[in-house]
Amino acid sequence: MNVPDGVVLMTTQEIKISSDRIGVLIGKAGLTKREIEEQTHTTIQVDSKEGMVAVGGEDPLGVVTAVEVIEAINRGFSPERAFNLMKDEDLLLDIIDLGGVVETSRQLERVRGRIIGKDGRSREQIEDMTGTALSVYGRTISIIGPFEQVKTARAAIEMLIKGVPHETVFSFLDKKKREAKQDLITYYY
Repeated sequence: MNVPDGVVLMTTQEIKISSDRIGVLIGKAGLTKREIEEQTHTTIQVDSKEGMVAVGGEDPLGVVTAVEVIEAINRGFSPERAFNLMKDEDLLLDIIDLGGVVETSRQLERVRGRIIGKDGRSREQIEDMTGTALSVYGRTISIIGPFEQVKTARAAIEMLIKGVPHETVFSFLDKKKREAKQDLITYYY
């Protein structure tokens, strides 16, 4: 496709977000939205009534990154945690939808409770052992981290969803952590 000189192509993507996350996306005095726009060189338009967010820009990668950050905020991450997606290009967002796994609200609460754990300890332990960030929000569990760590965290979460005992899941994570450390040692020596 030939583009005439002086013509700039814009990339635009739309994303629907939850009404209770619009304020978080915009931030105090528009600070969060402005930060995303500045870091990704995009413009963000928020339709609060419809819950639609339009992201536009000349750089397709910037648009994709902004959409990913907005999706992370929409899935319950704080802006600070979601901003890590802009700071490190090796991080990705993975979303596990519990809609197809649970049929009742009681099952949903049980699964969410297993993943979060008492006083948030289970979630915290998964984060610590995998080097990821987790958000349990609505009918989704979201993970931010490098590909291999996200894969390991997802496997642990899927085990918890299936009802595998916590001790077994944490043993699995411990084994994966030792394997990753050994791979790193082997790689460098």
